Amino acid sequence: MALDSNSLVSFTPGSLSQPGKLSQHHPSPSLSLPGSLSPSLKLTHRSNSALRCSLNVPDRTHSDTPSEKADPTVDIPIEKRFPPYPTVMDINKIRNILPHRFPFLLVDRVIEYNPGVSAVGVKNVTINDNFFPGHFPERPIMPGVLMVEAMAQVGGLIMLKPEEGGSQKNFFFAGVDKVRFRKPVIAGDTLVMRMKLIKLQSRFAKMEGKAYVGGDLACEGEFLLGMG
Repeated sequence: MALDSNSLVSFTPGSLSQPGKLSQHHPSPSLSLPGSLSPSLKLTHRSNSALRCSLNVPDRTHSDTPSEKADPTVDIPIEKRFPPYPTVMDINKIRNILPHRFPFLLVDRVIEYNPGVSAVGVKNVTINDNFFPGHFPERPIMPGVLMVEAMAQVGGLIMLKPEEGGSQKNFFFAGVDKVRFRKPVIAGDTLVMRMKLIKLQSRFAKMEGKAYVGGDLACEGEFLLGMG
C-alpha cells in the first residue's frame, strides 16, 4: 500500500492477495483528523501490485464565507464612519465677503474653492429656517427660489475674489436659464452646491450650477450675475 505524503489514512490489519486481486477481507480505513473536517478518500491509481489513495481535505486557510470575513467598519460607531466636509471658508470668512445677512445668508461653509474657476458651498437645511413655517406647515420643503439664491451666493464668492481680499462691489442676478428642480429639499438635508464660471466679462459673469443632496441632483441651471 502506497499513500501520498502527510496522509492521515491507516488501514486495519489485513493484507492484499496476489497481484491484481484483493483479498476477501477489504481493508477498512480509519481516520484521525483535527476539528470537524469532512475528508473524502479517493482512489487515484490501481495497478497489479498496489492501490494508491489520496485524502482530499478542504483548505480553510483562506475562507470566503461572510461569517468569517471581518468587516472593518463593524466595530466603528456610525457617527465616526463618515469624515466631515473640509472647511476652506467658515461662516465668519463668508460674512466678511458676502453682504447678505439673516435671514438671507444661505451659505454656511465653503468646502472647495478654485480662484476664478469654481466653488463648492454647503447649506445646512434645518427646521429652524424661517421659511419653513409657511412653506409648508405640514410638509417643510425648501423653496426652489431660495435654492437658486443659495447657489447664486456661492457664485458670488467667485466674483468677489476673496483671494484678493474681497471686492467692495455687490453682485446681482441678471438672469437665470435652464433651471430644473430634480428632487425636494427638506429639513435635515445638506445642500451641496457647485458653481463653475463659464464666461467672464467686465461686469457680467455666466455660471453653471448644480446642487446635490446625498449625491443626488436636486437643482441645476445657468446663472448670469452682474457687478454693481
